[in-house]
Amino acid sequence: MIMDYDVVIIGAGMSGLAAGIRLAHFEKRVCIVERHYAYGGLNSYYKLEGREFDVGLHAVTNFCNPGDRHAPLSKLLRQLRLTRDDFDLRPQHYSEVQFPDQRLRFSNDFQFFTEEVHQKFPREIDGFLRLVARIRDHADTLDDTPWVSTRSVLSEYLRDPLLIEMILCPVMFYGSAEEHDMEFPSFVTLFKSILMEGFARPPGGVRSIIKALVRRFREAGGTLRMRCGVERIHCVGERAANLELSSGEILTTSAIISSIGFAETMRLIARTGNAVDHEPNAETNDHVGRLSFIEAIAVLDRRPAELGLDSTIIFANDSSKFHYARPEDEIDSTSRILCCPNNYEGHEAVEEGIVRMTWLANPMCWFEFDDAQYAERKEGLYELFLDQAGRYVPDIRNHVVFRDMFTPRTIRYYTGHINGAVYGSPVKHRDGRTPLENLFVCGTDQGYLGIVGAMLSGITIANERVLVANTRSEK
Repeated sequence: MIMDYDVVIIGAGMSGLAAGIRLAHFEKRVCIVERHYAYGGLNSYYKLEGREFDVGLHAVTNFCNPGDRHAPLSKLLRQLRLTRDDFDLRPQHYSEVQFPDQRLRFSNDFQFFTEEVHQKFPREIDGFLRLVARIRDHADTLDDTPWVSTRSVLSEYLRDPLLIEMILCPVMFYGSAEEHDMEFPSFVTLFKSILMEGFARPPGGVRSIIKALVRRFREAGGTLRMRCGVERIHCVGERAANLELSSGEILTTSAIISSIGFAETMRLIARTGNAVDHEPNAETNDHVGRLSFIEAIAVLDRRPAELGLDSTIIFANDSSKFHYARPEDEIDSTSRILCCPNNYEGHEAVEEGIVRMTWLANPMCWFEFDDAQYAERKEGLYELFLDQAGRYVPDIRNHVVFRDMFTPRTIRYYTGHINGAVYGSPVKHRDGRTPLENLFVCGTDQGYLGIVGAMLSGITIANERVLVANTRSEK
């Protein structure tokens, strides 16, 4: 059976859904195909014993207040023809970066973070303000630009190495696919979205956002096919001609947008042995992400604030140097993210509490364990979680009523990302282009980061690579 569409989108994650909505608004015949049964990709949700859990979502970044028309969130809602009520975002209380003997708090008011820097690092404030000015002036572009070291740029403005490490910690944890350092444009995007704009979350979790996107896509006339994987992309010359599905069905199309990752997309083409064989091998270390994470989740019989924990998210590091790289062992326990989904405004009605702890993980270790080793390592890691969580909530063991954990194996299974790489390839394709002239990538490997960033990526690639002139008046 052969079906024809104007555009086929691979993956029903945030970026794929946003791209599909945008295209459907302009009466494109668009089909999204998703290998799994759940929407959302890296930011999905699941149910265990009557409880719903978010996967991936600690926070929606890029929060803005109503009336800020130029903010990324406002632009996103405008282009998807959604309202703020559709996402129902509630701002964080406050978050913090904790290093030995020093901490920096931040909220959705950037002035608060600026004052924290001034108070904790008084000699650095002038340089910090100059750095902020450079970040504000940095132009976002789809053009691929030469790689610039963020550490080098920060050292131009800041003399205290501790402040540099404390700024890098939340930024890299929440979006860097590179180890040790990161390209400056990605740093700018994340700094703005995390520290200058801030965190929010719907009381209903990520499912609120996903359901709004799926509803809007279907209302606009799009076709969404679940449990429908792509096996091959067949080409004629330098163009993708059709997609072969796992069912054997063929979809013909004028354009393909893939949200599953650059290397993962290239694997679909490489099987056909066609014109893209002369391109660099997409499975080399240059194009395959190395960084993955593991997360332990505890459900408590009361909210964390009742146990003395008011922070929304804590980025913690046990030394003055932040080491961001794939660990040699199963995890790197020297740094972590502690997330309390209850500690957002408007979440007071949730009776049970949730504490989530995330560490950098070595995916190769977790892939090699047999089932018995896998279960044993998870149990040991849960004990580590209880010990480390005890630094912030001293009696957490007495209040745990349910627990769960996901690992790089879980991430790889549900997303298809090689190595379970959460942030994809360290090599970003900002223009969305691939070796095939009508095949484009959106999402993490296009270079936009976070949930709002992922949706903006899908919108941008749909606008610039498929719609082009039709969209100029709405930007």
